[in-house]
Amino acid sequence: MKLFERMLGLSLVCVLLYLAFPVNSHAQVDVYDFETVEQEQRFRQLSNEFRCPMCQNANLSSSPGGVAADLRREIYRMIIEGQTDTQIEEFMLSRYGDFVLYRPRLTTQTILLWFGPILFLLAGIWIGWNVIRNSASRKSPTRNGDGSVTVANNSHAVADVVISAEERKRLNRLLAENDLPTNANDMTGR
Repeated sequence: MKLFERMLGLSLVCVLLYLAFPVNSHAQVDVYDFETVEQEQRFRQLSNEFRCPMCQNANLSSSPGGVAADLRREIYRMIIEGQTDTQIEEFMLSRYGDFVLYRPRLTTQTILLWFGPILFLLAGIWIGWNVIRNSASRKSPTRNGDGSVTVANNSHAVADVVISAEERKRLNRLLAENDLPTNANDMTGR
């Protein structure tokens, strides 16, 4: 019981210490003074359109990295100097390449990026359609009037196979010797 009281008291002290000292947040907060609201909107839009080269999958607005902070300052400086969005984009592309854009431009280098998923989807549909079509067109073994079995294969790799009653007996004997299923009809799917 004393152990329980000690643990409860220690837990209470830990909770009080946690509440007494605020937890510091490490969120990136940049404060920039813009001359107009339009400049601030352009800054927000451009910061959202460019990817942080260091963070890989975060835009400049949400990235806490030092590189992102430097690029935000650079965008701010260029906006205040009166450069257009196109000029800022060209600067970023010349420095970091197409990777810096969240929505890459359609070029010969990015054509597979844009149309690859559609091509893979169409290829998957085509392969699935051919598999289903080929499996539906295969014939099952048929028993002939003389007791022989004909197995028709439509894959063009193997010709039709006719097994006579004598061959079936021999096959059953060979299978029995090797401890395999002894019924040749099992091999034909019947």
